Amino acid sequence: MSEQARKYDLYGPDFKRDPHPTFEAMRRDDPIYSQTGLDGKTPIWFVTRYDDVDAMLRDKRFVRDARNALPPDRIPQPSPLDAMLGNHMLNRDGDDHVRLRSLVSQAFTPKRVADLRPRVEAIASGLLDDVAPRGEMDLIDDFAFPLPTIVILEMLGVPSEDRARFRVWANALLEPMMTPEGQAEAVRHLTAFTEYLRALFAERRAEPRGDMLSALVAAGHAGEGLSEDELFSTMVLLITAGHETTVNLIANAVLALTRRPALRDALAADPDAMPAAVEEFLRFDGPVERAINRWAAEDVEWGGHLIRRGDPVILILGSANHDAERFDRPGDLDVARDARAHLAFGKGPHYCLGAPLARLEGAVALNALLARLPNLRLGVDEADLRYRFLPGFRALEALPVRWDVSSG
Repeated sequence: MSEQARKYDLYGPDFKRDPHPTFEAMRRDDPIYSQTGLDGKTPIWFVTRYDDVDAMLRDKRFVRDARNALPPDRIPQPSPLDAMLGNHMLNRDGDDHVRLRSLVSQAFTPKRVADLRPRVEAIASGLLDDVAPRGEMDLIDDFAFPLPTIVILEMLGVPSEDRARFRVWANALLEPMMTPEGQAEAVRHLTAFTEYLRALFAERRAEPRGDMLSALVAAGHAGEGLSEDELFSTMVLLITAGHETTVNLIANAVLALTRRPALRDALAADPDAMPAAVEEFLRFDGPVERAINRWAAEDVEWGGHLIRRGDPVILILGSANHDAERFDRPGDLDVARDARAHLAFGKGPHYCLGAPLARLEGAVALNALLARLPNLRLGVDEADLRYRFLPGFRALEALPVRWDVSSG
């Protein structure tokens, strides 16, 4: 099947700008639908209704580890670099997943995350000190990216002054490269990433500190079930996932508020309302458009369709969160609604480990922006905004904003 033969465009710029008309049509006409994915060759089941997405996220018949679903001759053989980058908890099921998740889960408990609030507030304040007198900035470059990146790097014990390098490396990991030249460049960047981490691991083995990186290195060295590839992969996952979701949460929420000045001003006047508002921002235009691929571990009858063992399945979180069968007036941004049933962080065993941290960072960031930057608004025509080519994410390339600066 060629790319032109797809019934639904799930990748183009018009779709990225506003995916919801497409999702609405899919929920109505083809809630479980098979068409080729990004490569134009591989059929994938796309699932769009809330009840189906919610149930499949928790159904153990849909697995993350291809080895649990595919016959040996169809299991992709990873390169050494892929093995170092992909052996993390998101790509494992069952006991392997529990083992890898348990190594880092204690750092992300609600209590541990709540203790981070003063530091997150200080970072947000410092970033705004630098830009507030200017009256304009790219919200992503100057605020939404550095805030969560500094937080996760400090948690891990990685030098936060290297954050610009991590942005390049994360982009190389997340953005699909469709040309041989792009793929070769991505390999160069990711090789540099692994070399950087290798040097950090050596430092912590020689001189352990009281940080998460030292604990992970010690777990591998003590034979606690963390292989060298898993150590690399876990660090890559924490660094990448530790900032990408929150960057998009902050940027998408700010864009929504610039379209609704009355809501912006109401939230500025009532900071205590922000945690509930964040839940609605997550539902309305969440940072993750679709869950990462799963495979059917056995033949599954679902919604009148036979999903064969080994078939890839993509659960579209952004569509589920706009399902009128679950949320009244889903196209309205209503911060007064109880939006906590949203699926922005997934559900089931792979529920986002960093959800408490993302919620805290989002609320702190938005309250700081509204308190410090009066009349926050777009700095360009909205038609000039562009979304990154990241099928799994709702990610703006840039978000220029302006605000009023006092002449006094």
